[in-house]
Amino acid sequence: MTSAFITGGSGFIGRALIRRLVEDGHAVSALARSDSAALAVERAGATAVRGDLLDPGTWARPGDTYDVVFHLAAETDLAASPERHQLITVGGTAAALEGARRAGASRFVHCGTEAALLAGEPLVDADETAPLRPDSPAPYSAAKAQAEQLVAEASDDRLTTVIIRPRFVWGPESSLVDAFVQAARGGALAWIEGSRVLTDVTHVDNAAEGLVLGWLHGRPGEAYFVTDREPVELRSFLEAQFRLHGVDPSVPDMDLATALEVVPPPLLWLLSQQCTLDTRKAVAELGYRPVITHAEALGATAESR
Repeated sequence: MTSAFITGGSGFIGRALIRRLVEDGHAVSALARSDSAALAVERAGATAVRGDLLDPGTWARPGDTYDVVFHLAAETDLAASPERHQLITVGGTAAALEGARRAGASRFVHCGTEAALLAGEPLVDADETAPLRPDSPAPYSAAKAQAEQLVAEASDDRLTTVIIRPRFVWGPESSLVDAFVQAARGGALAWIEGSRVLTDVTHVDNAAEGLVLGWLHGRPGEAYFVTDREPVELRSFLEAQFRLHGVDPSVPDMDLATALEVVPPPLLWLLSQQCTLDTRKAVAELGYRPVITHAEALGATAESR
């Protein structure tokens, strides 16, 4: 039986990944820094390991061995300070790599994001040759880019690393969708010039599929985009989510000039720029195919409400 360790297992993607790995017959342990996190990963089917991400000695202890480490933990609060993003996302990735080596893991799968490529310009059918932007003016994007650099550079004969990049992960209990729902409900959301931009999205089950395939088939040091492979209009997609949550989808509009002054990146870019990604590399090298279609996923989300 293969043993897997997950950081960020109590999060939305992490819980889905735990369920998938357990269903596939693997033994799964997950880092938990609090009682609530421990309960979340245990309910998903993992063994909770109490510890501090930044101190790998607390969770990769003598005698602990894992075949693969999935690193999902990161600072996801876009309003967090640059120092916080550096500490949790960049420092946490360095610590996770150290912990993987301590635990004798031969494989390290990092959950990346297309945001690591964002610095103010849209991504139009971008593939993995697009450069990382550690210089991005958005602290979240800069930190995710720097974390990816660490992961790619760490790959060697003892520990091979792979990066999987889902885009806008959604589905039942999506923290990202919930944030938009709460903003719309509270009057804190505005479309930017209509926000009728084309975007890729990734259902959480498809994200989990990509992470598993990255572990099994990814080339060392390589990155792969995984999406639903069905681009959507951002505004229409979010309005459908609002209706599923019982929220009036009526949201005011904001002109770009005003948005540039009051909406911070990368939220500004998400609401105003196209972001479409070329997944042919994942299809060819990982054998990636979405395990759930957009229509099926919308139906499942509706049934879960």
